[in-house]
Amino acid sequence: MFSFFKKKKIIPHIKLSGVIGNVGKFKQGIDFSGQEDIILKAFSVKKAPCVAITINSPGGSPVQSHLIYNFIRQQAKKNKKKVIVFAEDVAASGGYLIACAGDEIYANSSSIIGSIGVIYSSFGFTELIKKIGVERRVHTAGKNKSTLDPFLDEKKEDIERLKNIQLDLHKDFIEVVEKSRGSKLKKLELELFSGEFWSGSKAKELGLIDEVGDANKVLREKFGEDIVIKKFEKSKSWLSKKLSSSNDNLDQLVNILDEKSVWQRYGL
Repeated sequence: MFSFFKKKKIIPHIKLSGVIGNVGKFKQGIDFSGQEDIILKAFSVKKAPCVAITINSPGGSPVQSHLIYNFIRQQAKKNKKKVIVFAEDVAASGGYLIACAGDEIYANSSSIIGSIGVIYSSFGFTELIKKIGVERRVHTAGKNKSTLDPFLDEKKEDIERLKNIQLDLHKDFIEVVEKSRGSKLKKLELELFSGEFWSGSKAKELGLIDEVGDANKVLREKFGEDIVIKKFEKSKSWLSKKLSSSNDNLDQLVNILDEKSVWQRYGL
């Protein structure tokens, strides 16, 4: 008789989409400062049996990835809530690191999952500037201040220094994955942590995700058809929708090309 007035179960659902890092004024990417309040609000929903997180990201900043991952785990522990993560098109590199904050990870069979590695890329213009008669002049205080300058010849010691930093970052990434997935991992470390990425179906075989499934279906199967899935996501700013000058147009084009290059690493 009074079931009509019974409160429905609410499942907070955080949406994280875009490249991870300093997102700039036009990008709708992912960074800790932009997501902190959203994560806090989602975990503050009383009596919610879990917090769901959908991630769609090709990666980006290792620091921002770790900050978001750690904050989600802290809030899960503090509020005693389970975290269920759903990967959409891509949860790769830093995107997968954040996904590891989930007690359970789901993905579409065609999602791109993994890329547990570290990358640095740039261009070398030394031959070009010689050809057009340009002389590069660099003055530094500190002999390594011009490390990996694209207009100077690469030095062996600079490359070795960069590789050592990458190995440190890679080690941190591996520790997060091993802590999160533990005995679920079903492949040799050499293969899992090579930087390779896989489809959602293959990722399940490897133990990188738990099951294939989408948020709407999985959450209703777990908590009932009458649940209310309440979305928590960063709203788009006015600047992301409108441009005010030709300079802004140029800035936006550079931002789009930069972000597109990261997504295309995974064929998207």
